[in-house]
Amino acid sequence: MAYSEKVMDHFANPRNVGELPDASGIGEVGNSKCGDIMKMYIKVEGNTITDCKFKTFGCGAAIATSSMASEMIKGKTIDDALKLTNKAVMEALDGLPPVKVHCSVLAEQAIKAALADYYRKNGIDPELFVGKMPECDEDHCNCSL
Repeated sequence: MAYSEKVMDHFANPRNVGELPDASGIGEVGNSKCGDIMKMYIKVEGNTITDCKFKTFGCGAAIATSSMASEMIKGKTIDDALKLTNKAVMEALDGLPPVKVHCSVLAEQAIKAALADYYRKNGIDPELFVGKMPECDEDHCNCSL
């Protein structure tokens, strides 16, 4: 299984690791059965994501996708962050091995879960903007915790 130089760089030198104590939204996705759990923190001012941090428990690809996804939404509008796809994350990392594609899906879902939390905290139904988040069960690895 070969990883691109970008994947290796984001794994060895992850960007935006940590927590935001004053986060506007926090999203946690994953499943301990799969071994990857991502927690994404966002700070929103106006309509812009001014900061983003993450904590990921998982493989190198999970850390790399969390790092890249956090970089891709920082400084962007909420609408732009909602448009981020796992495919865009994979492309930004110059690809992932097929068995690691689920890591990019988790990164996308972690961002959406953080945005859903942001909407809930502001009295807005997140389903109107984020859609329905996957329910957690033992057979799914990209559920919201």
